Amino acid sequence: MGACCVVWEARRCGAMMFGLVEPGNPGCRKGFRAVRKHFNFLAVVFAIALAAVGSAGQQSTVAQAGARQVHPPVFSVDAAAERIPNLDLLKKEIKEYHDCTCKCGCYAHDLDVQADRAIAFLRRRVAGRHGQGKRDSKEKLAMVLDIDETSLSNYPEMVKADFAYDSKAFDAWVKSAQGQAIPGSLRLYREAQRLGVSVFFITGRPEAERDATERNLKEQGYRDWQGLTLRRASTAGESTEAYKSAARAEIAAQGYRIVLNVGDQWSDLRGKPEAEFSVKYPDPFYFIP
Repeated sequence: MGACCVVWEARRCGAMMFGLVEPGNPGCRKGFRAVRKHFNFLAVVFAIALAAVGSAGQQSTVAQAGARQVHPPVFSVDAAAERIPNLDLLKKEIKEYHDCTCKCGCYAHDLDVQADRAIAFLRRRVAGRHGQGKRDSKEKLAMVLDIDETSLSNYPEMVKADFAYDSKAFDAWVKSAQGQAIPGSLRLYREAQRLGVSVFFITGRPEAERDATERNLKEQGYRDWQGLTLRRASTAGESTEAYKSAARAEIAAQGYRIVLNVGDQWSDLRGKPEAEFSVKYPDPFYFIP
């Protein structure tokens, strides 16, 4: 048998079988046309199937991508550490607070508010309106003032030091006697003198800085005080609270009744004997336990 073409021939019974048709046979040509027709049909079906598969794959990929995007990005942080303010931002806020340029408050205003409270108390106390009855005319009333950030401001030195404490730099600043009087405290000081209340300064500055401290206080308007206590070398190992409490005890031992105590640190105010009324000034610059 020569070359032949292969065609599908359907029988009435529905069975499929191969038929061999010789090329020269007119049936062969007819068979080729049938085969070509079938192949064209199958090609169309195959193309549609591929397109459907590709579209389904793309939809699946998009759906998977969408499913992944449902979950937000995850960040790992140390929550405890995040509660601590950034140091640079904190310094910036402190400067703005001092300069009264932020919504966080105004340092000068807050100082004045506390000074006015101290003055109001002192007037009531001297007039005999505080406590029971009028005061004994022989009673010696005393007011205690801290110096640094209470009577005198060291802000220029603190800014220069970027709010870090350098003992040598601070000692040089103290000896330069450039501290500026805090206006509210100077008003309080003069009011105490007008009312006949004795004024005592108690400071953590060392005894070696007495001359510079006295000069600075006098140049800023603080004059004619009753006492100025500085740290002696023997008290260097004591806490600030213990040292200042002992200094107040010495004032009380002289027969004075301490009616008012003003300071920027809690350690200026706490410890026996305590004043009848203690006024805490704001101090965001440093803390002395």
